[in-house]
Amino acid sequence: MDFFVWNADPVLVTLGGISLHWYGVMFAIAIVSSYLIMQWVYHREGKNVDSLDGLFMYAIAGGTIGARLGHCFFYEPVFYLSNPLKIIAIWEGGLASHGAGIGGLIALYIYHKRSGVDYLWLLDKLAIPTGLICFLIRIGNFFNSEIIGIHTNVSWAIIFQRIDNLPRHPSQLYEAFSYFIIFTILMSLYRFSNIKQRKGTIFGLLVLLVFSARFLLEFVKTKQAAYSTDLLLSTGQILSIPFLIVGIVLIIRASVKYRHSAV
Repeated sequence: MDFFVWNADPVLVTLGGISLHWYGVMFAIAIVSSYLIMQWVYHREGKNVDSLDGLFMYAIAGGTIGARLGHCFFYEPVFYLSNPLKIIAIWEGGLASHGAGIGGLIALYIYHKRSGVDYLWLLDKLAIPTGLICFLIRIGNFFNSEIIGIHTNVSWAIIFQRIDNLPRHPSQLYEAFSYFIIFTILMSLYRFSNIKQRKGTIFGLLVLLVFSARFLLEFVKTKQAAYSTDLLLSTGQILSIPFLIVGIVLIIRASVKYRHSAV
């Protein structure tokens, strides 16, 4: 069977000794796109658009720091505890979505305390473009030939030639398109339903859907953790469970409060 061979250069272009990577381009598009979506949301909600600059500074800083620390201590703790200066070497790669979620939540809580903006309102609104951000980042991972899937002989398998010559599940693309579908669902619900009246529901749905997809797709991904456990679940799946619980609790809580307010 002939399989699609992927051997893209992670570097888009090099000018004057400076390399522009596809991952960086995808990340930049993700930030700009999410900012434009939030501008539209703020206009729609009658909020001060100028305050978005401060909000995004907190969100990006918290998400990036959390993603880096998450990778270091969730997936390779022994190495980074032995080489602490490597923790700041973010240019060498290594970001974890679970850490990004935790870091983003902490940063947004700090922003909420300083700005007075309702915390759940913030989470609901930022949840709308988050699926798109995740989609674009996974496309960047695909260009980097990283977060690859396990060996398979399915007809749509891809050989990541920069890694080896084995046909593998394109797990980055599975995740990417799952996240794009989630983005489409949340955007549609925000525009065409009364879901925004149930504070916390949009964010709860985001967390539930994203980490459900992440949990299921871990079965076709190569292990990312540098250590092994005796459990049947991977590190990524174990880390997803608390997020799944949070998502379910938020949805139930929002539904109960909405029903009580309607009585």
